[in-house]
Amino acid sequence: MPGKSSKISAKIPFQGEILSVQPRIRLLRSFDQRSHSYLGYALLIRGGLGREERDFSVGTGRAAQSRHGFQVGDRVGGQAAYVQDQRMEPVELYKASGLQVLERPGVTVEIPPPWQGRPPDLEVYRERGHRRLDRKTYNAKCLSCIWGCLMPVEMIIDQWSPAKKSFRFETFCYGPRSCSLYRPGPVRTVPGRKGMKWREEDWVDEDATSHRGPDD
Repeated sequence: MPGKSSKISAKIPFQGEILSVQPRIRLLRSFDQRSHSYLGYALLIRGGLGREERDFSVGTGRAAQSRHGFQVGDRVGGQAAYVQDQRMEPVELYKASGLQVLERPGVTVEIPPPWQGRPPDLEVYRERGHRRLDRKTYNAKCLSCIWGCLMPVEMIIDQWSPAKKSFRFETFCYGPRSCSLYRPGPVRTVPGRKGMKWREEDWVDEDATSHRGPDD
């Protein structure tokens, strides 16, 4: 999750246990249109960040995930810089380097949900499509699931004046449609020019995931 604002660009060493590995995706909205940028992966880690001991999140690229195969339970180390524009990232730190898997204890994964283990390639998320996910459900039950996703959302309010923007965070689920933990939460609205609003009704999610079976 994004932390406090910081102007510090120097990299800070970190080390700790991975609590979650999820896709790191940015969403651009323009009224009823939307597009995604697939940035990499978000690691939620419990351990040491510089001289602090706490939970923190680090953004990594797809190449790092392919190389190391990060998963829940791994003990990892590296260094990263604080995110400069926290409206555009779902993590507290990014530009990670010197990444290492220090220990892979082989944690026993509980019967899903939530789904843990190694997350798939970003192309798999793109192909699966997502449904909106209630923020409270995400925080309470989906933080460790590879199918959960916290997205920074950039909204162009007026496409004729693209400098007029708004920002927020939204939570989504890429998991099986039959998941017993899933809760959609309220319908989301997207602001537009001259005070107009577009409601992203349930049919949008149904259309985005209609190519999948209930257990896929």
